[in-house]
Amino acid sequence: MSNNTIDRFGERVTRRIASYSSRRGFLSRLGMALVAAPVLPLLPVARARAQNLPTTPGKETNFTLHAQTKDEKNCTYWRYCALDGTLCSCMGGGIHTCPAGALASPTAWIGTCMNPDDQKSYLVAYHDCCGKNSAQPGRECQCDSTDRELPIYRPQSNNDIIWCFGQPSFTYHCSVALLVGQAS
Repeated sequence: MSNNTIDRFGERVTRRIASYSSRRGFLSRLGMALVAAPVLPLLPVARARAQNLPTTPGKETNFTLHAQTKDEKNCTYWRYCALDGTLCSCMGGGIHTCPAGALASPTAWIGTCMNPDDQKSYLVAYHDCCGKNSAQPGRECQCDSTDRELPIYRPQSNNDIIWCFGQPSFTYHCSVALLVGQAS
């Protein structure tokens, strides 16, 4: 095929496509794709398989080896495997409730934590409680668990962000751990 033949073929294909579509339609679809693209990483996905959870003895993470199920005011409580912040259970709230005067953020980061009692993994959503100034709790209530934390380019699994988006005040108070369900 000569260049001239290729050019004519390309021109015919381009003209045919142009006769069935408009620039506005193309720009509209391109704009929708550009607006929707940043939302895709925020969609929920099966994180248990993506994080290569330990299944064989000796492959447990440091947090999993020391996790406990009795004291929810301690950073080693099993649901806190990816919590970075102050425990609301030490600040007048509970494991899944904000203290009076603080509002839970509508956004959250997530983690997959193993319950040492039943050896099953669970999906846990961590919400920051916002809008109330924080008193300084003891060191035992300041957690920085990075078990299976993902880099900042996966914000839904990163605990270094203050998640007070959507609240009237961006003031961080404490964090709660909501059990979403069993990870598959």
